[in-house]
Amino acid sequence: MAIINSIASWFMKKRIHQIDLFLKYPHEVQRETFNKLLKNATNTYWGRKYGYKDIDNIITYRERVPLQDYDSLKPYIDRMRKGEQQVLWNTEVKWFAKSSGTTNDKSKFIPVSPESLEECHFKGGKDMLSIYCTNFPDTQLFTGKSLTLAGSLRKTEGQNTVFDGDLSAVIVQNLPLLAEFARTPSPEITLMDDWHMKIEKLAEATISENVTSILGVPSWMLLLLKYILQKTNKKNIGEVWPNLEVFFHGGINFNPYVKSFKSIIPDNVFYFETYNASEGFFGIQDQIDSTDLLLMLDYGIYYEFIPFHHNHPEYNKTCTLEEVELNKDYALVISTNGGLWRYQIGDTIRFTSLTPYRFKIIGRTKHFINAFGEELMIDNAEQALVVACEKTNASITEYTAAPVFWGDKESASHQWLIEFEKEPDDINFFGELLDNALKNLNSDYEAKRYGDLLLKHPQITLAPKGTFFNWLKKKNKLGGQFKVPRLSNDRHVMEEVLKSMNENS
Repeated sequence: MAIINSIASWFMKKRIHQIDLFLKYPHEVQRETFNKLLKNATNTYWGRKYGYKDIDNIITYRERVPLQDYDSLKPYIDRMRKGEQQVLWNTEVKWFAKSSGTTNDKSKFIPVSPESLEECHFKGGKDMLSIYCTNFPDTQLFTGKSLTLAGSLRKTEGQNTVFDGDLSAVIVQNLPLLAEFARTPSPEITLMDDWHMKIEKLAEATISENVTSILGVPSWMLLLLKYILQKTNKKNIGEVWPNLEVFFHGGINFNPYVKSFKSIIPDNVFYFETYNASEGFFGIQDQIDSTDLLLMLDYGIYYEFIPFHHNHPEYNKTCTLEEVELNKDYALVISTNGGLWRYQIGDTIRFTSLTPYRFKIIGRTKHFINAFGEELMIDNAEQALVVACEKTNASITEYTAAPVFWGDKESASHQWLIEFEKEPDDINFFGELLDNALKNLNSDYEAKRYGDLLLKHPQITLAPKGTFFNWLKKKNKLGGQFKVPRLSNDRHVMEEVLKSMNENS
């Protein structure tokens, strides 16, 4: 195993020379990516529609192709999901990564082409290991296996050759055979869709393995690790996997989970963040002492950036990589080798370095809660509250919602602080209706609520009339331009309002 580890480490480090190339020539690499993308899509339906054959610079591209979101691309994606090819991309697309929905849909289905799999997602995974090996030249990572958490797959309705599922499941299903030897558990367990049984099978299959790295979303990984400790009657995961070196994580903000992980994982285990979304693999932590992410520039993704001023985007203007500035917020716009064109993914970032380009993820362009991977958006919340109010004859004046993180005596959930104009007769029934409506509107929320494994039933807290007015008044934020934040990914706003409420009671 030592020889295998040495060979694998050497191979991974070779990629660093290519990374150094885009670090040295970032703008040239992005221009080359731009030209390649348009060339490949010239004869697609989309390419013909917008005259890609005649576009030879970014200025013309921005003038000719409007900014897109999922709703605007959905008609083309629907055609692809029915098996039609050469719509948004020039090679066969039969895989679709399922993620949380938009205003009109419960789920989004992001096309995953062979190029986006190989040149983006697989390459990102290899680079993650390459960067880790460079930071830790004495690593023994490849003497053991990587435990990978993933979702599930299914055939697209009415199709035999088109599939959709979580991005992680699409990746696992398409991994080369050599990579399968380096991971655990088997795909049969990894891709199970019953999470009650899946957690049990994951634990059974991995407890006796020599696990040297773990990879997944923090919320689900914490659930699995706690179950394994319970099953083995151990207090620390180091007693189960003594050679564990690193946890590669992404998908949601890790800060609320740090304390929980460090309480059950040895101090010598490192944490490395990645920014891998259904739409593409964008960033990797490349420094031991900083969680800033290195923007990966040679994955077949061309970047544009919408400046955010006072949390409001200037939708008529995008910047190229050459034009971004330090410590300013930008909404990400991407054109990809999966067939997304000038696509707004909804994330905002802030550059912390321009040589090389490093950044932090700041949040979403809209209010949201994504503390546990549920990706609950304001559109979902508003629609669900309408359903609950209509069925209970209630009406709402103001509200805010925030996550309730794991504690010693409480489970993860969402807390909804609601000021009613007219209260429902049964607040518990109202909460049940709200919960069910959110499940129907948002597949990620529904998955996290499955069996009460990850998220418990939402907590509804009644706010006396005047609560939010008094809070805004205290903050000197009365007026039409100031609004109560509806959804927050942390508890800052919630705790402020609760404190104000208690002081006024």
